[in-house]
Amino acid sequence: MNQPTVLIVPGLRDHVEEHWQTLLQARLRAAGRPVVAVRPMGRADLDCEARVDAIERAAYAIDGPVVIVAHSGGVIMVAHWAQHSRRPVRGALLAVPPDFETPMPAGYPTVAELDAAGWLPVPRRPLPFPSIVAASRNDPLARFERVEELARAWGGRLADLGEVGHLNPASGYGEWPQADDFIRELAALPAAARAA
Repeated sequence: MNQPTVLIVPGLRDHVEEHWQTLLQARLRAAGRPVVAVRPMGRADLDCEARVDAIERAAYAIDGPVVIVAHSGGVIMVAHWAQHSRRPVRGALLAVPPDFETPMPAGYPTVAELDAAGWLPVPRRPLPFPSIVAASRNDPLARFERVEELARAWGGRLADLGEVGHLNPASGYGEWPQADDFIRELAALPAAARAA
């Protein structure tokens, strides 16, 4: 059986050395595991379509099964991508999706900016692959109940992480070892045909 390639999809940030996704990528490479990362695009250009296209290019460049590992805005990117792509995916770890339909703290894009860039409405159709939606009880970018609602709409399993903030360096994460457990769980799932 082919070991799935982990496809890392970052959120609305630039490259951050101490981010758990960056550390995960380095750890997987060091262990000889297949891993590909979509290039972080920051917040200067919020074009959702360009980010969806980047996921599509990365996913189709991978030969064999794929497990997606997305964080924050990357989760919303994956939700948009999954509505149109025909690329089969073994499963996806969707960590702390933000609530783009509610105003976020200062320094983050406004609802109007996100709408103009094509992020809204956030897709709520079931994803065509299994997913684990990891939610924080004290995320400054989304209420737990809102993430729970998204997990239900996407057909994903909700994983309650407790109080982990936004699961980023500002919240004390660096390493996030639980991601490895979730990836193993998703990688063990049987390959399934893309839903029509």
